[in-house]
Amino acid sequence: MELPWNDPRSNKFVTTVGLITSEGVDGPNIMAYEWTHISYNPRLIAVSLGHTKATVENMRNSKEFGINLCAKDQSILSSIAGEYSGSKYNKIEAIKELGFEFIQANKIKTLMVKYAALNAEFKLFQEITFGDHIMFIEVIDATQNSEKQPLVYHDGKY
Repeated sequence: MELPWNDPRSNKFVTTVGLITSEGVDGPNIMAYEWTHISYNPRLIAVSLGHTKATVENMRNSKEFGINLCAKDQSILSSIAGEYSGSKYNKIEAIKELGFEFIQANKIKTLMVKYAALNAEFKLFQEITFGDHIMFIEVIDATQNSEKQPLVYHDGKY
């Protein structure tokens, strides 16, 4: 059975809005994604990305990446990160021009979204191919911004 992107059945799921930040040969990048918490001990979170995403190459080369769960006031940031390709556009600079800020991660060499509801730093633990997506797994450090409520996405709307 296929369940394609934006199929009315897919829109019934509710998810927090996540952004992956990564560092690559073309500099820093950001993209929207969905995530899955798969284990508390050890701390493991999985993200599944299409094979052609610029972020996939960044993650494979650097073996690290950031996960940033958007806060309610970051829907514009999420829309830009999810709408454009990092191989064609410098999304980080475009997002900065709109007034959003980034900070340096604590334990990895990538930027993190400032004021996100949650920032998590990842080292690549495992890569598994499932159909048309690749799953990347691991978490090493997470920081919560307790003042921010997470942004959620359902039925094609924030």
